[in-house]
Amino acid sequence: MAPKSKKQDVAHSFHGYEFGGPFGTAGITFGLPILCYVFTFACNDVSGCPAPSLLSPKTLSIEQLKTEVGWPEDGIWGLASWKATGWTVAYYFFSALLYRLLPATEVDGTVLSSGGRLKYRFNAFSSAMFTLALCLAGTIAQGAEFPVWTFIADNYVQILTANILIAYGLATFVYVRSFSVKPGDPQHRLLAAGGCSGNLIYDFYMGRELNPRIAIPFIGEIDIKEWMELRPGMLGWILLNCAFVAKQYRTFGFVSDSIVFISIVQAVYVLDGVFMEPAILTTIDIINDGFGFMLSFGDLVWVPFVYSQQTRYLSTHPVILGWLGTTAVSVILITGFSVFRLSNSQKNTFRTNPNDPRVAHITYIETKTGSRLMTSGWWGIARHINYLGDWLQSWPYALPTGFAGYVILSAGTNAEGAVKMLDGREVVQGPAKYWGMVFTYFYIVYFAVLLVHRDSRDDEKCAKKYGEDWEKYKSIVKYKIVPGIY
Repeated sequence: MAPKSKKQDVAHSFHGYEFGGPFGTAGITFGLPILCYVFTFACNDVSGCPAPSLLSPKTLSIEQLKTEVGWPEDGIWGLASWKATGWTVAYYFFSALLYRLLPATEVDGTVLSSGGRLKYRFNAFSSAMFTLALCLAGTIAQGAEFPVWTFIADNYVQILTANILIAYGLATFVYVRSFSVKPGDPQHRLLAAGGCSGNLIYDFYMGRELNPRIAIPFIGEIDIKEWMELRPGMLGWILLNCAFVAKQYRTFGFVSDSIVFISIVQAVYVLDGVFMEPAILTTIDIINDGFGFMLSFGDLVWVPFVYSQQTRYLSTHPVILGWLGTTAVSVILITGFSVFRLSNSQKNTFRTNPNDPRVAHITYIETKTGSRLMTSGWWGIARHINYLGDWLQSWPYALPTGFAGYVILSAGTNAEGAVKMLDGREVVQGPAKYWGMVFTYFYIVYFAVLLVHRDSRDDEKCAKKYGEDWEKYKSIVKYKIVPGIY
């Protein structure tokens, strides 16, 4: 037992603050939910995107702003409802049932610092396809009036609140439960290196326990971190997009090519990720990060509700791309996907079989640890060339929204260039043009910051692991993500 205890101590030795330490993580923990509400109300289907009063701060009236953004009549209590919360919980339970009932592949995880391995049950792809098939059948039968789509659109704010509460509740549960982790745990429960600072808010955000699991009656054991990462939030992203497509049809009587394009490419992105579910076992989220508010909120709120901002925008302001526009954004998407996939494929081939003819020409540095660092091919261009491909793929999510921004006018205005809703109201860009880009292009900026942060974390980890060999490697492969720039 002594060797295991020693390894456990190493597993949870704190390695320094990230994200601005306790103050930074406190700001994120309590600030991001507020930001989600700001996005929801500031870009709305009542008055415009952004709300007209926000463009005239000198004459801003709180009462007028509340009217423009559709603030609930019963105030803050209107942000939630028992009905929306109940159906949201039912959605999670349904996903858990599919996890248990559908055929699955059982896979061993990577070797833990305790020397053991955890078993994982993978069927996220079949679960997602089963759910989407049910929704497709309902849409075929009832069209845009399918109750799932109308319920999401009519209760969007309340569903957002329900997921925020679940994220907080889940993060609190795993934080409190993490104090029961003991050295040499027979179930291989470990504490995460980054979540054991001793500071409550920091550890709550980062996550104390590495791989928290829970046994649920009839469902069985669930690995909370892996399950949350690829199931309710990722599928929820697709479902929200579909609900906004249906909303656009109910509002205007047609569906624009821009919202269809974004919904399809984002669905492919999500389904590709869940199809490759076993690959998650080698990601930093699973190997290094504990499960705390960072992952809880990110998986259940940030991904589905922030990443679907473009389709939410287009549901109220249709944009027609035409064949030329669709081709242009498709080229960017294919370019990004090609860089991402080809670079990762080359790395995986080199790792598994360096004598493979496809990678036999690759030059490398052999480190003192026995690892090989590629210095030519895709990975000789930049140390994280795959990040560049991933970031390029984010642009086609936002570009179809154009120079975003709109104002909703009353029926009978007959404004020039307006798109008319079926109820007679009109949508024009007017003075809101460009200002809506704050919402629809936010994902691109955020994703760039995320990738730069990931790169810095990886650089720190590799510097500790490879020492002077890493410095030698960086002197050969000079750029981090963007060749010639960064």
